[in-house]
Amino acid sequence: MSASTSAPASSERFPFGENWARFLEGLDDARIAAARDSLMAMLGSASLAGRSFADVGSGSGLFSLAAVRLGAARVHSLDSDARSVACTAELRHRFGQASARWTVERASVLDTLHLRSLGRFDVVYSWGVVHHTGAMWDALANVCDMVAPGGLLFVSIYNDQGARSDRWRRVKRTYNRLPRFLRPLYVTAAMAPIELRALVADTLRGRSYLASWRQPRGRGMSKWRDMVDWVGGYPFETATPDQVHDFVRPRGFTLERLRSQGRDLGCNEFLYRRDL
Repeated sequence: MSASTSAPASSERFPFGENWARFLEGLDDARIAAARDSLMAMLGSASLAGRSFADVGSGSGLFSLAAVRLGAARVHSLDSDARSVACTAELRHRFGQASARWTVERASVLDTLHLRSLGRFDVVYSWGVVHHTGAMWDALANVCDMVAPGGLLFVSIYNDQGARSDRWRRVKRTYNRLPRFLRPLYVTAAMAPIELRALVADTLRGRSYLASWRQPRGRGMSKWRDMVDWVGGYPFETATPDQVHDFVRPRGFTLERLRSQGRDLGCNEFLYRRDL
């Protein structure tokens, strides 16, 4: 697999931590439960008792909290974004989970030596992270190395849709070059065609379009924060499922479960088990 392109200037990077800080303002038990349920569904288990869990690119810390509530013996959350680290630490404090079994730190998924110093984990979770580093394949190699023999890797990567992905890459880069006061309007304009189709489809099926704004998303996210994350999320790299398989399998992994976007945009979700 060829190396990823060079990382963009910091001024073009999406401020993920700021988005997560705003998301936490509306976090409630329903969203936490949605995150926990989505984690259980993909892992195929209702408990993480006795298992270690690494949340690589923890963002808000929501899935670290979910792992704690599923009984993980040790949870290690890391993110390279200072605001995201603060969000995860705040979530740990807010829900009374500031225990010795949940560690939060600022670290990069591209820092190979530091990640090796952490040891290996029974479950490594990295959802929507490696494709935002500017060095996706290097990041994916590092998260693979964090998985203990017999352990699980749960990773999601944007689905490569060729020209459509290229267009969205330009949209995302433009968002990060705009003045802050214009960014909400830009998100609205960029997502309007998609939301209009959703409105028409819900109307034809007799469903409430507004309900999609009130209810937690599949992973406990709010719809608006998901939209901002999607439009602004840059760097932006993609891969087909076959490309991911070809990269991960030689490292001693077997695919357990795949949620594919097919011919659509969004993230393919992979669950691998490490054999070696």
